[in-house]
Amino acid sequence: LLYITSLLGGSVGALLLSPDAITGGASGAVFGLMAAAVIGLRHDRINPMRTGIGTTFVLNMVITLVIPGISVGGHFGGAITGAICSLFLLNPSRKTISRLFEVVGPMAIGVGLIYLAVSFVNA
Repeated sequence: LLYITSLLGGSVGALLLSPDAITGGASGAVFGLMAAAVIGLRHDRINPMRTGIGTTFVLNMVITLVIPGISVGGHFGGAITGAICSLFLLNPSRKTISRLFEVVGPMAIGVGLIYLAVSFVNA
């Protein structure tokens, strides 16, 4: 669920920042997974920069900004979406309503992203 929603976020980010560019790949989803891992580490009070994932995430964000031809919108869109979705998934309580919220929250974000992309294309 996190992967697919981050993939959608990366696609919408690429569409919004570079509507005429041809892009492909799953890097937005990978950036979403990395951002979610960073948020998860922070949630557990672990400094992500002391782990490989924090350093890898920052290094990849810098590479995205420095090297031309890389989809900034795709990477940042995926990362932002992954970070937001991780907030839904990090709920520590296991009540039925919170479990439902963990699934419905990211799905609602995905539906919103699809609506945003369709609205942008049809504008």
